[in-house]
Amino acid sequence: MSFLGVPAGELALLAVAVLVAGTLAGFFAGLLGIGGAALIVPVLYEVFRVLNVPDEVRFQLCVGTSLAFIVPTSIRSFLAHRAKGAVRMDVLRLWAIPVVIGVIVGAGIAYVASSAFFKVIYIAFTVFMALKLLFGRESWRIAGHLPKRPVTIGAGFLIGLVSALMGVGGGAFSAMFLTLYGQTIHIAVATSSAVGVFISIPGTIGYMLAGWQYQALMPPLSVGYVSILGLLLFAPASVLAAPYGAKIAHQWSRRKLETAFGLFLLAVAIRFLISLLP
Repeated sequence: MSFLGVPAGELALLAVAVLVAGTLAGFFAGLLGIGGAALIVPVLYEVFRVLNVPDEVRFQLCVGTSLAFIVPTSIRSFLAHRAKGAVRMDVLRLWAIPVVIGVIVGAGIAYVASSAFFKVIYIAFTVFMALKLLFGRESWRIAGHLPKRPVTIGAGFLIGLVSALMGVGGGAFSAMFLTLYGQTIHIAVATSSAVGVFISIPGTIGYMLAGWQYQALMPPLSVGYVSILGLLLFAPASVLAAPYGAKIAHQWSRRKLETAFGLFLLAVAIRFLISLLP
């Protein structure tokens, strides 16, 4: 028995694995107060490992699927924040083009780069984010206002590039940049939600195209480096599980949550570092 020419047993295994992964990611996303993208890549990596997706394309498949997952959540978040007038539209207009260019460059790198390259990038920035969460302070400031236009534009390009290589919506990077230059955390978070739209949509398309050359190596119902079945199952499971994590989160202090997420990111970095060893 098969569906769209794919054995039913293989499809069922993929569906169950991704449902479990989505539930876990949603729970921890709610618990740790993040959008979930930083959790999707490592969780999907283990799912696709169990399903014997070749290592040379596995990490890229996780990144592409993660970017696709961010599309609806980032649009919904942006519209909600904009309705409250919290988004700095002037910054968004300044970042729109450089962020998209950064994402396109990242997708181009995905076309030629090895899985090991992606792991190294992910490890480096995961450790950086973890250290920021563990030792950073909200009082840290570089200046009370945004830097000059070329610096802000350059930051937008880097945010797009790194986010495309990691499969995240860029919220952690853009929010950190904005708060370091005097913006309140509410403005930073709201503006960052809009940045996710400019990252996820072109990023998803780019990874679909970049992975087309390896279509034969992908799991069932994939388009390039994006698992459609993974996306359809992951998103609802995450949404349903997130409130349970959020309920627990309200019982923890902000500092405990930051410490928990920082330690989680360090564990993820160590996991991928081990996978690079011969």
